[in-house]
Amino acid sequence: MINANDQEAIIIFCNGEQRPITPGLSVTALIGSLGLHPDMVAVELEGRVLPRSDYEKSTLAAGNRLELIRFVGGG
Repeated sequence: MINANDQEAIIIFCNGEQRPITPGLSVTALIGSLGLHPDMVAVELEGRVLPRSDYEKSTLAAGNRLELIRFVGGG
């Protein structure tokens, strides 16, 4: 799904770091490729909080900026 050596890869910025991805990758697919569960992550895309219901239908484009915040339980 994500291949840094893919000539067709585009670059996004995830938590401030450049990340090569396949064009048109959904936010859900990106979260999964990072080993995270969509229910345990809050996403900010281009400066606005993305509703969880929009993760699958939101596709990423070159230069997009995302912040992923993981929920951590404990006590």
